[in-house]
Amino acid sequence: MRKEVWFGLSILIAIVIAIAVMMPAPADITNGHLGLLMLALIVVTIMLGFPTAFTLMGMGVMFTYLAYRGMGPEIAINQTLDLMVLRTYAVMTNDVLIAVPLFIFMGYLVERANLIEKLFKSLHLAMARLPGSLAVATIVTCAVFATATGIVGAVVTLMGLLAMPAMLKAGYSVRLTAGCITAGGCLGIMIPPSVLLIVYGAVAGVSVVKLYAGAFFPGLMLAGLYVTYVIIVAKVSPKSAPPLSEAERRVTLPAFAQSIKHDFSNRALPGILSAMKGKQNADVPMSVLSRNLLIVLLPALFFIGAMGLTHNIVTTPEKTADAHLMEMGMGFDSYNDSSLGGGLAEPPLSGGLQEPPVAGGLQEPPGASGLQEPPGSALTEPSGAATASAAATPAATPAASEPVVERLDTPRGFWIALAIGVALLIAYYAFLTLARLEIFKMLLTSFFPLAILILAVLGSIVFGFATPSEAAAMGSFGGILLAIAYRRLKYDVLKESVYLAAKTSAMVCWLFVGSSIFSAAFALLGGQEIINTWVLGMDLTPVQFLIMAQVVIFLLGWPLEWTEIIVIFMPIFLPLLAHYQIDPLFFGLLVALNLQTAFLSPPVAMSAFYLKGVSPPHVTLNQIFLGMLPFMGIQIVAIVLLYIFPGIGLWLPRVLY
Repeated sequence: MRKEVWFGLSILIAIVIAIAVMMPAPADITNGHLGLLMLALIVVTIMLGFPTAFTLMGMGVMFTYLAYRGMGPEIAINQTLDLMVLRTYAVMTNDVLIAVPLFIFMGYLVERANLIEKLFKSLHLAMARLPGSLAVATIVTCAVFATATGIVGAVVTLMGLLAMPAMLKAGYSVRLTAGCITAGGCLGIMIPPSVLLIVYGAVAGVSVVKLYAGAFFPGLMLAGLYVTYVIIVAKVSPKSAPPLSEAERRVTLPAFAQSIKHDFSNRALPGILSAMKGKQNADVPMSVLSRNLLIVLLPALFFIGAMGLTHNIVTTPEKTADAHLMEMGMGFDSYNDSSLGGGLAEPPLSGGLQEPPVAGGLQEPPGASGLQEPPGSALTEPSGAATASAAATPAATPAASEPVVERLDTPRGFWIALAIGVALLIAYYAFLTLARLEIFKMLLTSFFPLAILILAVLGSIVFGFATPSEAAAMGSFGGILLAIAYRRLKYDVLKESVYLAAKTSAMVCWLFVGSSIFSAAFALLGGQEIINTWVLGMDLTPVQFLIMAQVVIFLLGWPLEWTEIIVIFMPIFLPLLAHYQIDPLFFGLLVALNLQTAFLSPPVAMSAFYLKGVSPPHVTLNQIFLGMLPFMGIQIVAIVLLYIFPGIGLWLPRVLY
C-alpha cells in the first residue's frame, strides 16, 4: 500500500479514536456533544470519499431531527423538513451566486480558445534574458491564465503538458519545474475574479466587490514572491535553472523585417519610417509598413489617450448643489410662512393670482393680493416696475444663475506621472528592435486580449460600473468573442463549456445547500455555542486568535478542499470575529492566501495529482511534493506580510469605497 494511503488511514483512525475517548458515556451525551460529533463525522465521511454536498445534507437532516426529537416524532419531522425547504430557498435566492456559473463558463471558454500555448511562447521570448526565464514565464502564464479561468485543475494540466517538457528539456530540475507549475496554477484561487472570493462573500456576508479590490494586490504580491524566488534560485544554483542558449532566444524575422533591417535600421520605428519614405522599399508593400507602424505606435497612442482622460478627470471640479435650489417637497412649510423673508411666496390672502377689483387693465392692487415680496424681504422694487419685474423673473432667473465653471489646476502628481511615462516611452522606442517588435506582436495576440478581458471585468466591478453578476456576464460574452476571434467557437466546444459550467455550478450550489442545512443543525445542537465558549475561555488576544484560526485552516487544507473548508468551517470562525474586533474582509484575505495550501499540501494536494497525470513516467509524486514545499513556505511569508502590513489588502478598498 502506498505511503499516502497509509497517511490518510492513520488520520481517519486518529479522528475515530479521539471521538471515542473524548465523548462522554451515552447517558451523559447532550445536544452540544452531538454537534461536536457531527463536526468530526463529516471530516471522516469526506475523507472516505463520500460526496460532500449530499453528505452535508444527509448528516444535517439526521442531526436536525435529533435536535427536535424532544418535541415528538411528528413535530420533529415537520420542523426538519421545514428547515430543509427554507434553507434551500434562502441559498437559491442569493444574488451573489449568480456570478458563479457565469465566471466558470468564461473560464472554460477561455481554456478552450487555445490561448495558453501562444501566451507561454510569447512570454518565454519576452523574458528570455531573465535568470530562470522559462520558470518565470511559466509562473506569469499560470497567473494570467488562472486569473482568466479560475479553474486550478485545468491550468495545472495544460501547463504540465506545455511547459513541463520544455523546462525539463532545457535542463531545469524536476522539483523547480513541478513547484512552478503547481504553485502558479493555484494563483487563480487568490487573484480575482476568483470563485473562492464569491463563495466566501456569500458565506460571510462580505461585499464581493470589496473582496475583489482587497485581493488584487496580495495576489500580485504572492506572484511576485514566486518570481523573486525563482530568480534567486537561478542565480544561486544555475544547474537548477540554466540560462537559455542563443539559438533558443533567437526570433525569426519575417521577410519585410529582414529587408528593413538590411536596408535601413534594426530599430523598429526609424527603420519603418525610413522605409516608408525611402526609394528602396519597392519589395515591401505600403500597407504592410502602415500596419506595422500602427502597431509600433500603439503604446504611445494608448499613453496619450490614458493621460488625456486622466487630465480631464483630475481637473474637472466636483459638482456642488446650488444653494438656492431645494429638493422637491423639502421646506414646504417655510415657504408658506410669511414671517420668513426672501424669495417669492403666496400672499396670506386666498385666491392666488387674479384680476384686481379695480378696472383699468393690469395693475398692482392697493391691497395685499397678487404677487408681492413678502414682509422682511431684503429686495424691494419700485411700484411702477413691479409687474414687469414679476413677469421677467421666470425667464431671467435661469440665465442669471448659470455659474461660470472653471477647471481645477492640474495636480503635481499628474505632471510627475506624465514625465515618467514619457521617459519610459523614449526608452521603449530606443530599445525596440525589429525582433522585439515581433515579440510584441505575439503578445498582442495572446497576452493583451486576456489582460483586457480581465481588466474589463475587474475594472467594472471595482469601480462600481457593474455588479459582480453583470461583470461575469460581460466576461462570458468576452470569452465568446475571444473564441470567435481565434476561430475556436465550434458547436462541440460551446456544448462542452456549457455542460462543464452547469456541472460545476450545480456542485457549488448543492454544496451551499448542504452547508446551510449542516450549519443550522450544528447551531440547533449548540455546537457553535460550545466552540465560542471554549475559544473565549482561552482569553486569546486578537493576534493569538488569528494565528490559531490560520493554523487550523492550514491543517484542514491537508484532507479537505477549499470549498469544504469555506462552507463548513468558516461559519464557525465568523461569529468570533466581532468579539476580537477583526474585519471580516481582512480575515477573508488571510483565508484566501491560506487556502491555496489546500492544493499544495500533501497528502491531498490536488494540483500534485493533476500534474502527475500528465508528467513523464520518470517524474515521481514525491518529487512533485518536494518541489511544492518551498512555495508553501512562500505562502506563509505572504500571510505574515499581509498581517504585518494590512494596507496591502485594505488600501484599495478604503480608497475606492
